[in-house]
Amino acid sequence: MQADYTCRMPAREAVLSLGSNLGARLQSLEQARGLIGRHPDMRVTATSPIYETEPCGAPEAFAALHYLNMAVIVETSLPPLILSEAVHAVERAMGRRRGACPNLPRNIDIDIICHGEITLATPVLTLPHPRAHLRRFVLQPLSDLLPGLILPGQTGTVTDLLRGLPETPRVARWNYGLRQ
Repeated sequence: MQADYTCRMPAREAVLSLGSNLGARLQSLEQARGLIGRHPDMRVTATSPIYETEPCGAPEAFAALHYLNMAVIVETSLPPLILSEAVHAVERAMGRRRGACPNLPRNIDIDIICHGEITLATPVLTLPHPRAHLRRFVLQPLSDLLPGLILPGQTGTVTDLLRGLPETPRVARWNYGLRQ
């Protein structure tokens, strides 16, 4: 039986986390946001400020390649697995090739943090993102947009979760004029 990709759900807010630590990082974030916004079934409703982030879990050889990160809120009627396919298509269009080695440098990384109140655990997608509540580089930009959001499965708000995290790896609002 073939999956029905025309199926739509009621529109929900989905939170996406975008990151880039290779090449023209700012342009990569802007390009990804633009491609997401041009998708017929995703409407960008908010974009966070950009933060520069020390790599988390990267091999020592790549420790100097800091990320630029941001959060994007989209309204979509796409079911979660189809949304996942759509954001992976954006990554592929930008040249990203997912591989077996995690935490390697990349020109773009797009993660679905949550999709409304949906919880899901499949081999290709877990919602909410299983480590979002532990990552300052996800929570800091998200707290600028939705400080009172409670991620499914959590009891505190995004702001509460952020306050409980250690200060490292360092995440700082990015000054566009300093460096690429």
